[in-house]
Amino acid sequence: MKITWLGHSAFLLEESTGTTVVTDPYGESIVGYRMRQVSADAVTLSHHHRDHDEVSRVAGSPQVFDTVGAWEVKGVDITSMHSWHDPEQGSKRGPNLIFKYRMDGVDLCHLGDIGEECDAETGDLIGTVNVLMIPVGGNYTIDAAQAKEYVDFLMPDIVIPMHFRTPSCAVDIGRLDDFLDLFDDEQIVRVDGDTLEVDREYFDGDSTKVIVFSDRDF
Repeated sequence: MKITWLGHSAFLLEESTGTTVVTDPYGESIVGYRMRQVSADAVTLSHHHRDHDEVSRVAGSPQVFDTVGAWEVKGVDITSMHSWHDPEQGSKRGPNLIFKYRMDGVDLCHLGDIGEECDAETGDLIGTVNVLMIPVGGNYTIDAAQAKEYVDFLMPDIVIPMHFRTPSCAVDIGRLDDFLDLFDDEQIVRVDGDTLEVDREYFDGDSTKVIVFSDRDF
C-alpha cells in the first residue's frame, strides 16, 4: 500500500487494489497553502473545522464519513471512535474522531486533532496499530511530548507526525523537531518526496520508525 502526505493532517491512502481514502482535506484560508486536488473513493473527517473538512479538494464523488461507526468501502474496512479535541472534554473545541483503516492487512490509525492525553482507556480502545498518524504541533492538539506518550503506549511499527508548522503554514503550532528530538536518530526515516510505499520491512524491527517526508512546497 501507499501513503502520500498531502500536507497538514491530510493523507492519501491507497490499497494495492486501487481503493483510495483521503483523511482530513483542508482549505488554503486557514492553513496558508492549498492542498492539491486528488480523487478518492472515501473521505474521513475527524471534525468540522476548515483545516480538516474541505471535501471540495477531493474529486471522484467519494463517500464521506464524519460520524462514529464502521463501514466497508471496496474492500477497505473503516472504523471511527469518539475522542475530544481538547483536554477539557470538548468544552473548548468540541469532539474529535479517531479513524482506523484496514488496508492490505495493515492497521492504520489517524488521530485527527486529538487534544486529550493518552490514557489506558483510549489506548485500549484504539487497539493494534501498525501505522499511526498523529498530531504533534500542540496548541490546538496534543503537543510533542504528549504525542510521544501515545507512541509509547500503542507501540506502532510506523509513526507519521502531522499537524506541525512547516515553512508555508499559517497555523500557530509547533515545529516537527520538538517531536523528533524525543527519538533516537536511528529510528527516524527521511523519505525523499511525499509518498511511502509500505512493505514488510517496516514491520520487522524492534522499535518504532518515525517517517519524515520532505516538505515539498508546504
